[in-house]
Amino acid sequence: MRILAIERSVEGVTDAQFTPEIMAAEALQAWRLHQAGVIRELYFHDEENSAVLILECSNVAEAETALASLPMVGAGLIEFEVLPLRAYPGFERLFGPISDQ
Repeated sequence: MRILAIERSVEGVTDAQFTPEIMAAEALQAWRLHQAGVIRELYFHDEENSAVLILECSNVAEAETALASLPMVGAGLIEFEVLPLRAYPGFERLFGPISDQ
């Protein structure tokens, strides 16, 4: 299952709390999750200054567990909105199922 995870700011967190150490630890854990196939795509929202991830997990709970392993999430510096995705069903509604012929 594909999961969209959009980083959200946590009220009261200051820029000074994003130390080089926690940022390095965050990058390392994100890389580990990427190498494990959990993070499939990782982007940075140009206007919002936040991360946008595409995860591959069996369910939302698994995605939330993976995101909780990120040091910045664990420290309460960031949080994620988690949105489960499914394939777009509109084509089949319009054209019917694809035949083998």
